[in-house]
Amino acid sequence: MVGIIVQLAISWLLIWVIEKKDLSVLGLKPTRQRIFDLGLFFIVTGCCAGSGFLIRMCLGERWELNPDFTLRLLAEGLWWNIKSVLFEELIFRGVILYILIKRTGMLKGIIISAIAFGIYHWFTYEVLGNTTPMITVFLITGLIGLLYGYGYAKTFSLYIPIGIHIGWNFTNNFIFSEGQIGNGVLVAVKTNQQASVSYFIFFMIIFLPMLTMTVVNYLLIRRKKQVVLDDKK
Repeated sequence: MVGIIVQLAISWLLIWVIEKKDLSVLGLKPTRQRIFDLGLFFIVTGCCAGSGFLIRMCLGERWELNPDFTLRLLAEGLWWNIKSVLFEELIFRGVILYILIKRTGMLKGIIISAIAFGIYHWFTYEVLGNTTPMITVFLITGLIGLLYGYGYAKTFSLYIPIGIHIGWNFTNNFIFSEGQIGNGVLVAVKTNQQASVSYFIFFMIIFLPMLTMTVVNYLLIRRKKQVVLDDKK
């Protein structure tokens, strides 16, 4: 939490020095529409992320409720995901993206932000130096970075990218316990090896949920009215 406070302080300093504005450019002030967007994109993304696990269960995997699950564990898992998402969003979709959009235009700003987001994940996924994983990670996270950036640029608010980001991470990391924070809501009690021998099944499990999430969220964002930069409150 201290790190996020420091990020906000640095963000305020940057936006004030460069654009003579304040943190309102992040669109963090809660409104009915922003809260609705947060919930909508969280649910839609969570359903898309969960579809991959549903396919796996149809192929023979079995998941059961974590015997150690408690409401406290749920709160801790949600808070961990919120903190990690806020950390990344404040860096890649925060005041720097605002400045990029203002100085280079929406498209270039989003692309630069997405490229940085993809490179950043070389380090978080520890694939630096391995060419094939680097390309794969860059393409996947860069594509998602484009979606997050578009969500911010269309509304000049972080609620949509945060909703998508948390929906994806929380479902994969905690609902289905395949993240780095240990067991969450559901734990696998029976695995299936078919995905390792079938490219089609591998695609269905890994890439179809991600592509579905990207396309559906893109279409939802596209329907939203563009917020004019200088009129943003």
